[in-house]
Amino acid sequence: QVQLQESGPGLVKPSQTLSLTCTVSGGSITTNNYYFIWIRQPPGKGLEWMGAIASSGSTYYSPSLKSRTSISRDTFKNQFTLQLSSVTPEDTAVYYCARGQTKVLVSKKFGSWGQGTQVTVSS
Repeated sequence: QVQLQESGPGLVKPSQTLSLTCTVSGGSITTNNYYFIWIRQPPGKGLEWMGAIASSGSTYYSPSLKSRTSISRDTFKNQFTLQLSSVTPEDTAVYYCARGQTKVLVSKKFGSWGQGTQVTVSS
């Protein structure tokens, strides 16, 4: 059974770049027909899809975040990463990585999810 685990700093200063890594076990990130996805949930708000990287390596981004977001992968380590630049306190959220069969995932009812990691943007 696939498992996903987010890792990265819990505190980032405004204007810096947030970097998170998702380590996948129990399945390869190059397995056909899967997407590896980043989602976040700000306090008191719903889940927000940020973007995804397909098993082929193609990337997809939310239009509202596209200018600040980059998703990449390391196939040898079986990891994929999120970089979000120029962060502000509004980027404070729990960040999740997930695997799904569609590129957009905004419900924990579908796909496989990591436990999530809290990231706070504050000076």
